[in-house]
Amino acid sequence: MTDTTMTYADDLLDPLGDVDTASAQKSTKNRAKVGSARPSSLLYTYGPGSIMDLPQFTIMPAGLDDWETIWRRRDGVPSLHAPRLLQAVQTMLGSQVSELRPFPWAPKKNFMSKEGDDLGVPARVFPQWMRCTGCDLLGPISRFTYTNTHPYRTDEARFEHEKCYGRAGKTNRKARRRPAVPARYLLACADGHLDEFPYTWWVHHGNDCPKAEFPVLKMVDRTGGKGASATISCDSCNVRRPMNEAQGEAARGKLPKCRGRHPHLNAFAAQGCPMPVRLMLVGASNLWFPATQSIIVMPQSRAEAVASRGDALKAALGDQLAQFHDNVAFVRALLQQGGSPLANLSDDDLSAAITLAMAPALSDEELEEQRRAFDPVDLLVPEWRYLQRDPIGNQHDDPSGLMLSGRALDPQLRPQITRVLAVDKLRKVNAVLGFTRIDEMERVSDLTSRLVPLNRDRRPRWAVATEDRGEGIFLQLDEQAVDAWERTTVGGEIWADHRAAHRRNFERRYSETAKQVDADERLKPPRYWLVHTFAHVLIREMAMQCGYSAASLSERIYAWTADSGREPAAGLLICTTASDSDGTLGGLVQLSEPARLEQVVTSALERAGRCSSDPVCAHRTPKDPEDFLHGAACHCCAMASETSCERANRFLDRRFLVDLPGAVGLGFFS
Repeated sequence: MTDTTMTYADDLLDPLGDVDTASAQKSTKNRAKVGSARPSSLLYTYGPGSIMDLPQFTIMPAGLDDWETIWRRRDGVPSLHAPRLLQAVQTMLGSQVSELRPFPWAPKKNFMSKEGDDLGVPARVFPQWMRCTGCDLLGPISRFTYTNTHPYRTDEARFEHEKCYGRAGKTNRKARRRPAVPARYLLACADGHLDEFPYTWWVHHGNDCPKAEFPVLKMVDRTGGKGASATISCDSCNVRRPMNEAQGEAARGKLPKCRGRHPHLNAFAAQGCPMPVRLMLVGASNLWFPATQSIIVMPQSRAEAVASRGDALKAALGDQLAQFHDNVAFVRALLQQGGSPLANLSDDDLSAAITLAMAPALSDEELEEQRRAFDPVDLLVPEWRYLQRDPIGNQHDDPSGLMLSGRALDPQLRPQITRVLAVDKLRKVNAVLGFTRIDEMERVSDLTSRLVPLNRDRRPRWAVATEDRGEGIFLQLDEQAVDAWERTTVGGEIWADHRAAHRRNFERRYSETAKQVDADERLKPPRYWLVHTFAHVLIREMAMQCGYSAASLSERIYAWTADSGREPAAGLLICTTASDSDGTLGGLVQLSEPARLEQVVTSALERAGRCSSDPVCAHRTPKDPEDFLHGAACHCCAMASETSCERANRFLDRRFLVDLPGAVGLGFFS
């Protein structure tokens, strides 16, 4: 984690408590609800610590500590059952994490219903410096008036400058109410801290205003708002300073030191922060990168079910377990009172579960060693192994939420595809562990120091997760053919170019501590490039036939060699999932029928053989000093949307699929 200690305000955020107070006073002028978002966007785009752009202002979802005040409005807190994912979360956050909780949300019967009004994700207005759109007045949020009176029109919530006379020089200036918008500049550092831009400090070059204790500032911007194009002026002492001086390398000595602020936690690093700050815009894409893990839930073995009971027991009883763990009968009574299925265990099984739950936590050294040894591929191995089994029967519905059906292979299907499964139903669980700023987590090796926590407490007891349901198609490639192709590819010139480009990318973009890691250890093997590119061209083709948009389809790549100590894998799962419905419409699964799948594969590979950017795309190979991580692939032929690709359109090359000019004999399917 970033800081060892933090200082913070004692008060927790409770916006719905403000609503209760307003309701008791029969007031309708301070409604707490300011917007809504899908659970998936709250996880991947607008999680705690990010900045969500609402129609009139911006907010920052608060840390998980503030969610406790929301959950206390309900008698029980729901939990998502995904032991394999929980184990991965415990590796990163500590063994004290005992459960995965969803977002505080409940469905409504209709638009006017009141169900779920007592739930919601708490958020703070951020940034809290605003600019009047009428007179350019720049000031803290206290200078403006908040208005939010319509219970069903959250888009009308806004901050207003009550007595705005307009810009100087205009005739017939009368006081009017004008909307205020967030001042768009922030300061951020690579350790994940984020702070308001110190406009008063900036315009006075680090000094106080000589004319006023609270100077009148204005933000003047007449160039369309691109980049740091504004100028800050002080009407009290008539000084001005442009914001473009805060950009680039030249700004390093002009900006203040990082204060170590975490706005989502209402906290500061106790010892400050030594990292340099940089100017950021509110809508910058590198302002927030989520650190997530996800699994496809597979049926549990008995051993896995027994091993997960300890965490379930800790989640069900909390602090009561430590107090009554030596009294099995009383523990059972507590479980029965809470309606937990663990109450139905035998005395021996319940005693074993208590023993697991009371096992001592790992030391910091042991936990750090676990983190160093953790490989995200470990989450995929159990899924791959289960998908190797033949389904019990077509559309066999398992309590885990997985429904598989076998599919025959069309005689015309490419012989390199040896196995097809229709995934009629699946359940995917995603957990967010924290986030980084400026640089995403996969570009660093010092995860424990770069990962910004979601809790004030360094040892959280639960993590937030979402549950998606959907359908998909699983394809497996012939391992012998993949192995033979891979051995040939590794010795080729194109692979040497990709390897060299990856090393350049690694050395330029990774953190200082990552220099101790060999770049080749992070390079995906050729089979991954092959399967990944194949998944992308299939997504493009399937989107034209299944009824879902390409952005609704996502990939899950199973591609690793036997050198990693696991049995080799070469397969892919194309799926579509939704977090706010019971499933999908079946259009994707229908494409797994033998004749239709053969048409999809054939058409996808034919399209992969040409690109509207050829011959430039077909011959693209990174050469020094280039460090991009793809070859013959672009947005016209093989790249997919951000929601579809698990690797941000890296590790792609059409030459590994089919023969292209200049690379004849390299294509796996040629």
